[in-house]
Amino acid sequence: MEQKVILLACAAGMSTSLLVTKMQEVSKKDKIFAIPVSKVDQKVNEESIDVILIGPQIRYMEKRIKEKMAVKHIPVGVIPMEDYGRMDGTKVLKYAYSLMNKG
Repeated sequence: MEQKVILLACAAGMSTSLLVTKMQEVSKKDKIFAIPVSKVDQKVNEESIDVILIGPQIRYMEKRIKEKMAVKHIPVGVIPMEDYGRMDGTKVLKYAYSLMNKG
């Protein structure tokens, strides 16, 4: 399976960085990183992104981000609060793959 690029977006890019580490422990092949939501548009223009996961604390931005990314055919989803709270890298990674497989 080829490398996937998984982008996590949150308010400041800080709280999701621990989750990124947990996800990287599960998947050695994928490129996984977190950035502040304010930088998502710029990053998508610079790099090919396979999926965008939004931190639950900014779920109110989901619709706007989905509309912007639909043009680029990038799936977007909100990380389930329970998995986020537990910093469950395995479950969040599975969620990311499920979003990519829908497209």
